Formats: sequence, C-alpha cells, structure tokens
Amino acid sequence: MEMRTLGRTGVKVSPLCLGAMMFGQWGNPDHDDSVRIIHSALDAGINFVDTADVYSRGESEEIVGKALVGRRDSVVLATKVHAPMSDDDPNAQGNSRRWITQEVDNSLRRLQTDWIDLYQVHRPSPDTDIDETLGVLTDLVRAGKIRYFGCSTFPASEIVEAHWTSERRGRERFVTEQPPYSLLVRGIEREVLPVAERYGMGVIPWSPLAGGWLTGKYRKGQDIPQSGRAERMPARYDLSLPENQRKLDAAEALAVLAEEAGLSLIHLALAFVAQHPAVTAPIIGPRTMEQLESQLGAADVKLSSDVLDRIDEIVPPGTNIAAADAGYQPPSLADASLRRR
Repeated sequence: MEMRTLGRTGVKVSPLCLGAMMFGQWGNPDHDDSVRIIHSALDAGINFVDTADVYSRGESEEIVGKALVGRRDSVVLATKVHAPMSDDDPNAQGNSRRWITQEVDNSLRRLQTDWIDLYQVHRPSPDTDIDETLGVLTDLVRAGKIRYFGCSTFPASEIVEAHWTSERRGRERFVTEQPPYSLLVRGIEREVLPVAERYGMGVIPWSPLAGGWLTGKYRKGQDIPQSGRAERMPARYDLSLPENQRKLDAAEALAVLAEEAGLSLIHLALAFVAQHPAVTAPIIGPRTMEQLESQLGAADVKLSSDVLDRIDEIVPPGTNIAAADAGYQPPSLADASLRRR
C-alpha cells in the first residue's frame, strides 16, 4: 500500500486504518480469531490500528495488545478516551485531567505497550474547559506516554477553539480529527474537512460503510439484517423512520452505480472517502476475515469524475441524510432547558 502522511506529523500510515471496535463482546468475542484478523491486516500492508477504551469496556484494547506482541514497533497505534468506563463511578469518564491521567495508564496496560502513538479525545465534553484537556494531554506527550493526540467527532468550531487555546497557552495541539464520513453522511464536508485542511490535521473517518448500510446488505425487497450495532443504536436502523427510508433509497441507488462502474459497493464507499483531499485514511472495522478481505482492495481503487458526479446527484455534498448519523448532538440541541428561560 502507498503510505500517506498523518497530518503534518511526518508519520507514515497506510491508506486504510484497521478499526478494532468489533473485536470483543461488541462483535467478535473470539480473541484468537480477532488476533488472526489483525495479523492478516498487518500482513496485507496496513500499519495503522485504531481502538478505544470503551470498545467492549477495554476488551478490544486487550485483543489489540495481544495481537501486537512482537510487532508493536512497526504499528502506528491509536486509541481513545472519554466514554464511561464504569456504571458506578461518575468520574470514570470525560475529558478531565483526573480521568485522563488515570485512564491512559489503564489503556497502556491493556495494550501491553509503553506508549500510544495517537491518543484521541472521543467526544467533546461541554462541562470541561478545553484548556484542562489540552494541558493534561500535553503533559502526557512530555512524559512519553503518548506521541501525539487528536480529537474525534468534534464540531468545526470546537476544533478551532482548541487550536487557538493551544497557541495562547503554549499547549501541544490536536494533530488529527476522527469524524463520521461516508456516502450517506457527508455533513463534515461543509466545515470540518476544510478546517482540518487549514490546520494541517490528519483526518481518519469512522464508519465509511455507514454502519453497514453500504455493504450491499441493505437493499430494497430484502430483509434488514440484525446486528449488535443495530441493537445499540436503534435510531440509525429503524425503518419506520423516514430518514432511514431515505438512506435505504440512497443505498439502493449507490449499489446500482457501483455495479455500473464494475465495483463492489464496499469498494465504491471506501474509495469515495479515501479520495477526499483532506482524508488520510478511512477506518475499516471488520468483524470477520471475510469482511476484512472484502475491504482491503479498496486501497487501490480510484473513482472517475463521472462516478463522483453521479454520487453527488444521489447524496448532495455536505448532506447527512439522517441527523442521528452525525455521531454527536450539541447540548444546545439535546437539552431543551438550554433553549428556554
């Protein structure tokens, strides 16, 4: 695979990043099989692996740690912090100095490593000053526990605020953003991707297959497949919702376009995300070896201008067909009390 530079870090990564969310209880509970899938991805040329503490409550990190024994030095390893890791402790979550200082050591232990290449803040935390978060992350860089840090699913305004805060306060800065991006979820094209380009950030999109909608399994006239992901996020899959019916219509049209272009829908979807100038590497998240093999070839696909124009006709640029797929709802929209006196 032809390597790409991760933002302005100088670090070279593969054009596909292996996501580990589906390794463990959330997807594939067989540790040995999951390790084999990771090894196959590495053998195929992928050198970039992304996980998070919250994925199966640490189990994904443990599996990745097992898989990288003896191979750690050649892998760019990313993980994330923010989501709740306890049902009882209200402080076992978030972006505070207290929690990040504690949780980075937990991740290092689970991953069986002395350092994390890219440590990402999984979501914004409106109740925490961004300077507190940037301060502790800067300290972790200087302590050698992490090499770089980034953000995930941050609005463009909060990315800009973080960069300004880093400049004013002498902090290290976010070097990457990990947003949702796919043929069905194009909202980040409006502001997030231009802002990331302006600040020289690497972009590592999650869910380029739109949570399974772009695998070819979601077609009109066919039964909708059941999955653990659908159980955890029902709003994204409930076909009684008009926006999900619109996703089904778009997925059908895109599948026809892929067939006409001589591609699988999976390759069309991954190549579309990878081809945006701001994108470093889409994250693929296989649960099985078959899924991995169906996605690897997308790294070699280049879409023509005609195909890209047809895609724009089906899903206009800058459009999220379903608001729930954006991955983050600002408190000003989610909490009615913030809109009323």
